[in-house]
Amino acid sequence: MLETQSSAMRWARRMGFERIAWSLRRLHCPIDDNALVLEVGSGGNPYPRANVLLDAYETTRERHWVPLTVDRPTVLGFVESLPFRDKAFDFVIASHVLEHSADPERFLGELQRVAKAGYIEVPDAFMERINPYHDHRLEITTREGSLVIRKKPGWRADPEIVELYEDRAKPLVAGHLIPTHPFEFHVRHYWESHIAFTVLNPEVRADWQPPEGTSAGHGTPLRTGWRGMALNALRATLSQSRRNKGIQLKELMRCPGCGSNALTELASSLVCDACHAEYPVKRGVPAMYPSETV
Repeated sequence: MLETQSSAMRWARRMGFERIAWSLRRLHCPIDDNALVLEVGSGGNPYPRANVLLDAYETTRERHWVPLTVDRPTVLGFVESLPFRDKAFDFVIASHVLEHSADPERFLGELQRVAKAGYIEVPDAFMERINPYHDHRLEITTREGSLVIRKKPGWRADPEIVELYEDRAKPLVAGHLIPTHPFEFHVRHYWESHIAFTVLNPEVRADWQPPEGTSAGHGTPLRTGWRGMALNALRATLSQSRRNKGIQLKELMRCPGCGSNALTELASSLVCDACHAEYPVKRGVPAMYPSETV
């Protein structure tokens, strides 16, 4: 059974320092130092313990156009078609990315295929229902150790309750209650070997487009200036930087189109020996998108 909290997190919570405990969760990875860790949806602020990063985009409105952080082996691709070999990783981190997927069954199936265990973090379904994000396609909570997922037919599953909430309660809930009680408004789910989950409405299509002219939602952009520099320095200090530099990325990868492990490295691309799909490599970052999505 994976430990869900570090001793520092437990101490902070006992002392009533919920915000500090919430920040410390990013440093908690209940595996040994030799484990190989993948983070999907790593964005502009990856977890320090991740050895390999994957994100769908270099920049995107969904993270306020914050550039992708590339401070260790990094791949561009989709979680629903991960370009990695079976069980290539000991652990996979998926923090605030599952809720963006229109195909949770495939998303979770790919996590289980490439890793032996992992961690999933998302907004809880109740918070998503009253405080919806424009790019979130799922409402997710847990019951009896299992993820319970509902596909959203649009960015607001219940416009009436959102209107009632925003008219009076939002400043109190979003401005005070959620920040001071983050554990109650988020799902933190650790799994080993198998991800237990149920999709309540698999017939619903969640591949709709966000409304035009909207921002990514209600999130806060990453810190910039000296605070951003301090964050980068802290992440570099806590990461396995020396080990990460020696990772042979190609040895972990496979073709996301046909699933072949046989990839040939050329000057500026990777080529699948089986289906002959070619994937460009720019500044050392392979773009491993299945051909049907390019």
